[in-house]
This record gives sequence, C-alpha cells and structure tokens, in this order.
Amino acid sequence: MNMALDQMNEMSDETLLDLYGQGDPAAARALTLRLTPRVLGYAARLLTDRAEAEDVTQEAMLRLWKMAPDWRSGEAKVSTWLYRVVTNLCTDRLRRTRGVDIDAVPEPEDDQPAADERLQQATRMAALDKALATLPDRQREAVVLRHIEGLSNPEIAEILDISVEAVESLTARGKRALAAALSDQREELGYSNG
Repeated sequence: MNMALDQMNEMSDETLLDLYGQGDPAAARALTLRLTPRVLGYAARLLTDRAEAEDVTQEAMLRLWKMAPDWRSGEAKVSTWLYRVVTNLCTDRLRRTRGVDIDAVPEPEDDQPAADERLQQATRMAALDKALATLPDRQREAVVLRHIEGLSNPEIAEILDISVEAVESLTARGKRALAAALSDQREELGYSNG
C-alpha cells in the first residue's frame, strides 16, 4: 500500500501504526514526522539535556516500531502509550545520572480505597446486581447501558432499536424499581437516611 503523505496526514495515529504493522514504511514516516517533535520536546523538558532527549526519543520510537505488529487498537492512544514510554525512559536516566539512593525515593501513594471501603463497594455492587436481576429485561438493559456503561440515550435507543423517549421511560421506571428494591437496605449498604 503506497499512499501520498498528504493522505496519511489525515489519518489517526492508530491507523498509521496499524498500517506500519502491516508493512507500510510510508505510514511509519508519517507517524514519525508527526510524533517525534512532540516527544522530543517533552523529553527535553524533562531531562534539560538535548542530547539525552534525542536518545530517549529514538529509543521510544524504536519501541513503538517493535510493538506495532502487536498493537491492539482501542486499548490506548498511540500518543498516550508513547508519552508513558518517554516518561519511564527519562525517569530511568534521571535516576542513573543523579545517583538517587533508592531509599530516598518516596513510596508511591496507594490510590486504592481502604479495605473496608472495598468491602462496602462490593456489598453495594452485589445488592445492585441482585436488584437489577429483578427488573424486566428491557429496563435492565436500558439502566445498565445508561447508568453503568455511561452511554447516551440516543446511543441506547440505537442499540435497543427503540425511540429515545422509550429509553427515557425504561430508565426512569428501572431507577424507580431499583430504588424501591434497595430502599430497605440503605443503612446496611452504608447510606445514611438523612
């Protein structure tokens, strides 16, 4: 496949990486021209050494080309993945050049909720799943798509092949039924009755 560079400039990073993974070197050239200046600027700001930044950029781009055949579209943006690689490479170089004592590096903060919060959340999810199972199929589908999957009403209408008004009705009735089914468990589930 041999496309003009102008055509490739209109393509997403993911499409170009996929084309390169299939053996199209022009796609690699287009992606390199697009991403390298941004990545180099980022690395230079982190490292404050242009030569080191160029080395990091080259290493990051090589890693991108090596994993191109195995890229799974939709899991992450190419630029996000590439910035993460550059960040890690810069961090490694800074640690080496500064000779940072590993004990001097603070422990990363654990962003996970505490164990009791996780148990409370699991209890709430189990109660919600049990209550959802009592709803009629269409109500359950509409409520899950809207309030758990976060889809818009028009998207749900398309998926369920119904009108937006029908989606609104289904989700409203489903929410009322869930509220009624869970009302006697508010305190047990950790919700105050205030």
